[in-house]
Amino acid sequence: MKDLDTHLEALRTARAIAADDADWADFARRARAHAPRLRALLSTLYGGRSDFETQYADVLATAADAWRARPEELKGLDAARERDPRWLQSNGMLGGIAYVDRFAGTLEGLRTRVPYLKELGLTYLHLMPLFKCPEDNSDGGYAVSTYREVNPALGTMDQLRALAGDLRREGISLCVDFIFNHTSDQHEWARRALAGDPAHRDFYLIMPRAEADRYDRNLREIFPDQHPGAFTPMSRWPGAVAAPDEWVWTTFNSFQWDLNYANPAVFRAMATEMLFLANVGVDVLRMDAVAFIWKRLGTVCENLPEAHLLIQAFNALCRIAAPGLVFKSEAIVHPNDVVKYIRPDECQISYNPLLMALLWNSLATREVRLLRQAMGSRFVIPPDCSWVNYVRCHDDIGWTFSDEDAAALGVNGYDHRRFLNQFYTGRFEGGFALGVPFQENPKTGDCRISGMCASLAGLEQALDTPGPWGQALTDMAVRRILLIHGVILSFGGVPLIYLGDEIGQLNDHGYLADPHKAGDSRWVHRPRMDWEAAARRHETGTIEARLFEGLSALIALRKAQPCFSGSGDLRGVDTGSDHVLGFVRYHDTGPLLVLANFSDTVREIDAEVLRAQGLMYPVLDLVDGSTPDLGGGITLAPYQLRWLRPA
Repeated sequence: MKDLDTHLEALRTARAIAADDADWADFARRARAHAPRLRALLSTLYGGRSDFETQYADVLATAADAWRARPEELKGLDAARERDPRWLQSNGMLGGIAYVDRFAGTLEGLRTRVPYLKELGLTYLHLMPLFKCPEDNSDGGYAVSTYREVNPALGTMDQLRALAGDLRREGISLCVDFIFNHTSDQHEWARRALAGDPAHRDFYLIMPRAEADRYDRNLREIFPDQHPGAFTPMSRWPGAVAAPDEWVWTTFNSFQWDLNYANPAVFRAMATEMLFLANVGVDVLRMDAVAFIWKRLGTVCENLPEAHLLIQAFNALCRIAAPGLVFKSEAIVHPNDVVKYIRPDECQISYNPLLMALLWNSLATREVRLLRQAMGSRFVIPPDCSWVNYVRCHDDIGWTFSDEDAAALGVNGYDHRRFLNQFYTGRFEGGFALGVPFQENPKTGDCRISGMCASLAGLEQALDTPGPWGQALTDMAVRRILLIHGVILSFGGVPLIYLGDEIGQLNDHGYLADPHKAGDSRWVHRPRMDWEAAARRHETGTIEARLFEGLSALIALRKAQPCFSGSGDLRGVDTGSDHVLGFVRYHDTGPLLVLANFSDTVREIDAEVLRAQGLMYPVLDLVDGSTPDLGGGITLAPYQLRWLRPA
């Protein structure tokens, strides 16, 4: 601590800050609380370097300068969130996710749509990558050229700052993507590396082909169709100052260069960008591709221990300079690895890809066995952390369930994934889904699934079916959409709606006409927001009204029930039916039993199941307002959701 006080005094003196400055005292208090852990983490990563002390001092200086530049309004928010670290676990939380251009055209256009977000009940808005990126190859914005400029087609950084302020005053937290595994090949750092600058060449992993081959022996291909392998020859860039046989590490695409976090200068540079965004008014950073950020020869270079240490170091730095900022983990990996990123000192919230995959699995099979099994062990996380529960997002659906879990139920994981791929690409006779394969391998049948929620849930097929049968299919599709959204609203944490799903938007095949998008089927579920359809959200009898008002009713009920707060206070219930999911949420106000029928036929739940949950006295079904007599059990209509609590 004495050394830390010396560092802090040197920083204060260099900045000519008065010894009794209250703002500086606040920074020093946080530094004393969190800098020892930051130092320990950085020492584990970089302590063997002769310049470690200088590197550590520079990181502290970065934190000090960011805190001094932080707007007073945000400092007040920091203090409030320090007092209430579980603010994201409130039952009042509701998230939405959208691309700025697809949803509202520009940042200024989005500001005019804030009333719509408020009407839906959002308290959290995730805007997909909106920073400057190459015009042609950008991987949907995930090839960032600079974090200091917004994509000019969307607006300016000042407009983003103004939007963040608007949202904050309306009680909506802003989330953006922090793509910190890689940069665009047009980033200033990459351009300097291409020019031969040694310092910036060391920002990336540039190596002879023979060395790349040694790494490649253990690496998997992420997008084999569009980018075989994990390296790109430097000769691809005309005029590059590089040896003839040098290649650069590019995990995802040739235009996305992986950063070299073995170099502490990279950590400090990305920390500076991160704190800049925090001071713009960003509340949550979606930490992109967390599994890939550290490389080690002889390994698969995914989920390495150092990846966790890096994120924890970024987190510790934020506790000092921007303590209101929260990290969201994006780890689409084996369930055993997903939960390893979720800790108060690492990523406080995380996508729940397993729940998403198992919801769609349950709709396809009409069975909840895999989901019920996962509830017994897979969703437990630390009490100060939250899941982000969703049914769709901007990305594909991968079948991330554990083969071991499937085998325990007598299910062959490989064969079952082939079935799900057939079902959700419309190739299964009698199926309802009209999705599109993503990265399909015709030889193995392996692929992931693209598609809007409504198209995957059967609405697109239903609308193409004439007559009474089409009406019946439409009813079933609407029920499916409301059911799976009702489950994510029941799970606690932060339920996340992919904007457009609330009005039943369908797949958009127009992407095929754009040569920059035609090779990426994920654009089929990234349609422009249909504001004419949204205007029908209160017209009785329209699909838009059935979905929007149905979802709005569930959202309002959730916000009124304290038992839906938190992520870990739920317990699975064996309903006696493989078709009906059941779980109980506990709270001081009493238990609430959630029942969800994932089949297209009526299901009966025995009274003994209800009696075991203490629900034999009068109960109220919050969803439909009924007070069912449970003496003889309870009936669930096809795809019906019930929220039962003591009346």
